[in-house]
Amino acid sequence: MSNKPAIGFIGLGLMGSAMVERLQSLGYPMTVIANRSRKGVDEAVARGATEVQRTADVAAASDIVMLCMDTSASVEARMLGPDGVIAGLKPGSIVIDFGTSLPGSTKALAEQVEAAGSRYMDAPLGRTPSHAKEGKLNIMAAGTADDFARVEPVLKDLGENVFHVGPLGAGHTLKLINNFFAMTTACAMSEAFAMADCAGIPRDKLYDVMSAGPLRSGMMDFVKGYAIDGDPNLLAFSVANATKDVGYYSAMADGLGVPSLMSVSAKQTLGVAKANGHGDRMVPQMVDFFAELFGNR
Repeated sequence: MSNKPAIGFIGLGLMGSAMVERLQSLGYPMTVIANRSRKGVDEAVARGATEVQRTADVAAASDIVMLCMDTSASVEARMLGPDGVIAGLKPGSIVIDFGTSLPGSTKALAEQVEAAGSRYMDAPLGRTPSHAKEGKLNIMAAGTADDFARVEPVLKDLGENVFHVGPLGAGHTLKLINNFFAMTTACAMSEAFAMADCAGIPRDKLYDVMSAGPLRSGMMDFVKGYAIDGDPNLLAFSVANATKDVGYYSAMADGLGVPSLMSVSAKQTLGVAKANGHGDRMVPQMVDFFAELFGNR
């Protein structure tokens, strides 16, 4: 029998499936449930995971319940109701939301989890599914110091850089700021490549000059990976998800009573791209959206 805590995982998309694979490779007992597709669940079951049909049963079988969902609404749908996580929680268990959620939603769910005798943390992620398989994620964990200490060994099995960033909600707040900046940068770099096309400047020449100075960044290289090298998956993050995250950032700013000036352009740009059929494409492919907008496609 494993001496590791039993894990229940909800949301086996690209990132979630990679995290589950990593945890199973280290011997964690795993309980899963199908959400939108069966691929990740079937693969986890083939490696020894137990599949259940009710979300409450995931919680009942687990010491730590992990969610890796796309929106706050999705998290709330799995957490609440007679078949939800909260209904099945074992006293003393911990629930961790690894997705990018609204801090206000996170805090409201935490109250109900605590009323059920368990604990709640937010721990959004940085890096990609390939990093997850290698245990090299960046993890921004938020919650009490005691809760963090309990789950830190598990988080360190998933992440190369594991940060305790503050009280509950701080992780989601930090992640929204991070993603606002990242997506604004990606949109600007995409436009820069498409503008170079209009001006007759080869994309590789633009990149060589820009990357030689202080503008060089990982995000620039992700966009260059598609704009020049043709690989959109260095940043396997969809335009639809980027639109959602920048929208969440804007909503968070509204809740704090301050205007967000810089996010307006990124939010509108991503929203228009999504409305014009680019939602399922990866963020580095925003270069194509700008090329079409400028009449170069």
